[in-house]
Amino acid sequence: MSIIVKEVSKQFGKQWALKDVSFEVKKGEVVGFLGPNGAGKSTMMKIITCYQPPTTGDVSVCGLDIWNDSLALRKKIGYLSESNPLYVDMYVTEFLNFIAGLHHLDKKQKRVADVIEQTGLGPEMHKKIGMLSKGYRQRVGLAQALISDPEVLILDEPTTGLDPNQLVDIRNLIRGCGQSKTVLLSTHIMQEVEAMCSRAIIINRGKIVADASLDTLRSEAAKRGIKNNSIEELFHTITR
Repeated sequence: MSIIVKEVSKQFGKQWALKDVSFEVKKGEVVGFLGPNGAGKSTMMKIITCYQPPTTGDVSVCGLDIWNDSLALRKKIGYLSESNPLYVDMYVTEFLNFIAGLHHLDKKQKRVADVIEQTGLGPEMHKKIGMLSKGYRQRVGLAQALISDPEVLILDEPTTGLDPNQLVDIRNLIRGCGQSKTVLLSTHIMQEVEAMCSRAIIINRGKIVADASLDTLRSEAAKRGIKNNSIEELFHTITR
């Protein structure tokens, strides 16, 4: 397994953001991590990427443990956070060269050129990040997540701000990444899950309420008498 989460809980003050969360993700899977606002999605992703520790529980990525192998584990992961922090006064190529330098990449200029092509940033590559539309800033965030060619991609709301044409390109990119990498992505948009993912994990109030393939979720919707076997309606039903 590329990602193994075991009985992870996270407490902030008196509030539990996560409670006994467990799941596994195999190499080559693109898994949607779904839930309403405040369900614990971003908290779980920050724990997997070692941005914050769990209160209890354990996580391993590519056989590396968050408690004992934090630095080595981070090298296995490309992470796009929900807020997508960028240096807006830097040019696109300048920023990506800076990120490549942080990873100590060999032939970093070639790698920067490759991710620019991969993410469709060519037309904007000589602009400052602050001049870009929200959609292109999101592409820069994806490029920095991909630049080290990580084994695992953790993408928090990766399609935010993209127009319909950009959505198609990024969907294809993420699906392509899933052929050789493990991808865990969060989104509020069910169409994105159906377009990119083979499986969905649904979390509500810090607990997993569903974890199954999309076909299995459609079958569950049918059993509940949900019109058109809609996964979106099933989501609404189990997270209300």
